[in-house]
Amino acid sequence: MAKEDKTNVMRVLDKAKVEYASHTYEQDPAKSGEEIAATLGEDPDKVFKTLVTQGKSGQYFVFVVPVKSELDLKKAAKTAGEKSIAMIKQKDLLPLTGYVHGGCSPIGMKKAFPTFIHESCKEYDHIFVSAGKVGYQIELSPEELMKITRSKTADIISE
Repeated sequence: MAKEDKTNVMRVLDKAKVEYASHTYEQDPAKSGEEIAATLGEDPDKVFKTLVTQGKSGQYFVFVVPVKSELDLKKAAKTAGEKSIAMIKQKDLLPLTGYVHGGCSPIGMKKAFPTFIHESCKEYDHIFVSAGKVGYQIELSPEELMKITRSKTADIISE
């Protein structure tokens, strides 16, 4: 991949000497996570989306869940130690994280927020998350993702 094709996420991983593979697909912000997984030829259980929330206290939290799953807001609130949690408004995503909708990554946000990854990630050697730009994904080990984001795993999806 040419240097100019590197995303901020890739530069963060390179600097931390984290092994990863980058993947690209046709840029279409309307493409669902499951469609992206199919485009990559991957199991949608291994492709994760990044969701940014705000707790009742005002604190922001990041949740990383499989693309075909829904974040359970009650489980998320309990995991984060909040009374309640809500998704942030899409217009607030870029100023808060530095990422646009469809290209939000748990890696390299403007500020580090408490991050939780669904526990199913531990079932795989490698998982996929956004590389910080629509049309770009990175594949890395869940352990490396947890280390670089200082995250924990938890049961945070709806059954």
